[in-house]
Amino acid sequence: MKWKSFMTPVENLEPEEARAYMRDHAEGDYTLLDVRQPGEYAKQHIPAAVLIPLPDLSNRIGELDSKKPVLAYCAVGGRSRAAAQYLSGQGFSSVLNLKGGIKAWNGVSASGGEDEGMTGFRGDETVPEMLTLAYAMEHGLADFYRTLAEHRDEQDVLELLYRLASIEDLHRERIWSLYRAHEPQGVDRQAFESGGMAEVMEGGFTTAEFLSLHEAEMSSLQGVLSMAMMLEAQALDLYSRYAHKSEDATTRDVLLQIADEEKEHLEALGRLLDDRASS
Repeated sequence: MKWKSFMTPVENLEPEEARAYMRDHAEGDYTLLDVRQPGEYAKQHIPAAVLIPLPDLSNRIGELDSKKPVLAYCAVGGRSRAAAQYLSGQGFSSVLNLKGGIKAWNGVSASGGEDEGMTGFRGDETVPEMLTLAYAMEHGLADFYRTLAEHRDEQDVLELLYRLASIEDLHRERIWSLYRAHEPQGVDRQAFESGGMAEVMEGGFTTAEFLSLHEAEMSSLQGVLSMAMMLEAQALDLYSRYAHKSEDATTRDVLLQIADEEKEHLEALGRLLDDRASS
């Protein structure tokens, strides 16, 4: 690295400004860059973040699109500021730094390593293959909400769980429509539904795995909403990582479109949680 790179000024964003920036930009229109170490990323990261540790940045700079804005973050803001200054010095058109890092983020986050939920993912999947998987995960989450409702007696919790299941049903219909648009001569609905991994729900979890970790938290309305937000954050993160690893441009665009829809779901849940907290 050239020392002059560290003298390049960069714009710092407060966490709320960063959240607004991310809301206003579609997935794929900018790069959210995590420059911490893999172990830090696995414990907690902002959904859809690409991991390139700061010591590796100069060797892996080719993995980033210099024409796209970059929003960098680390633990408290020091490493990401250095990364932002370096990228600015290397000709990146727009580089932003999250002030205070993930410690100041105070927003939804995801967990798991870069390869979490990627078992069996090759990178050369076609659009129909990825939509089949996405459909299966949406179906799995809808079933999860309905299964959970069978074990709850609280009326407000029951209503919320069935509402969440209905939202996933609508997203599943959207994915089916995407499949038909890309594969008009493809398989029928029954064959399509049998082509995914039915035991995996949105976010890459199995129902049993998730319940074993979080069942105790889901006895209240706020607990269910918090759990749903966590699942949507994991789903956004997973689809974004699929897109980043995909070798096919069309498949990547479709995955980013689905990720963008997950981001909208996440924002809607956040508004609902705020409404419930203030009522």
